Amino acid sequence: MTKQINKTTLKYFIMKKTFLILTMLVFTIIFSNQAIAQDFKGLDKSPMDIASFPDNYRISEKVIKIIYSRPQLKGRSLAKLAPLGKKWRTGANEATEITFYKEVIFGGTTVKAGTYTMYAIPGETTWTVVLSSQLNVWGVYFHKDENDVAKVSVPVKKTEKNVDVFSIAIDKDMTIHMGWGDIVLSIPVE
Repeated sequence: MTKQINKTTLKYFIMKKTFLILTMLVFTIIFSNQAIAQDFKGLDKSPMDIASFPDNYRISEKVIKIIYSRPQLKGRSLAKLAPLGKKWRTGANEATEITFYKEVIFGGTTVKAGTYTMYAIPGETTWTVVLSSQLNVWGVYFHKDENDVAKVSVPVKKTEKNVDVFSIAIDKDMTIHMGWGDIVLSIPVE
C-alpha cells in the first residue's frame, strides 16, 4: 500500500509541477510579446523616396542622390501647394537633399561635390531651382539666400499625363526630371 501511495503522490506531484511550468511558460510568452511590441506609425502621407544616378542598385558608385518626400495632389491644385513666385521645398516635410559625389555642372552652374538642399520658385513659364548649402532644415521656413550655391532657371514643359504624386527621376544622360500635376522640369547635369 505504501508503494501505491508513493506512486500516486509522485504522479500528482509531477502533474502539478508540469502544470506550473506550462502556466509560467504561457505567461512568459504572453507578457514578453507585449513588452516587445512597438507602436509604429503608419505610412507618412508624403513618404520619402530616393532618386539616384546611376539608378541601378547594383552600382554603388553614385554621382547623384536625391532624398525627397512625395506629396500628392489628391484633387488639389498645384498652384495652391506650390504657389507662383514663392519658395517651395521641392517635395514635402524636410527640405529635399541632393548629394553630388563629384563636381558637376548643374544647369550651367559648377557645383562642388557635397550635399545641398534643393528648393524651387514656381513660375508660369519657368521655375527657378535653387541649391543651398544650408542643411538639416524643415521646409523653406529657415532658408537664407546667402547660403545659395546655384540658381537655375528651368523652362516648364506640359505633360499629357497628369502626375498626382510629386516625382523626381534621373535619366541615362544625368538629366534630373521633376514632375507634378501637368508639368515637368528638366535640369541637365554634366
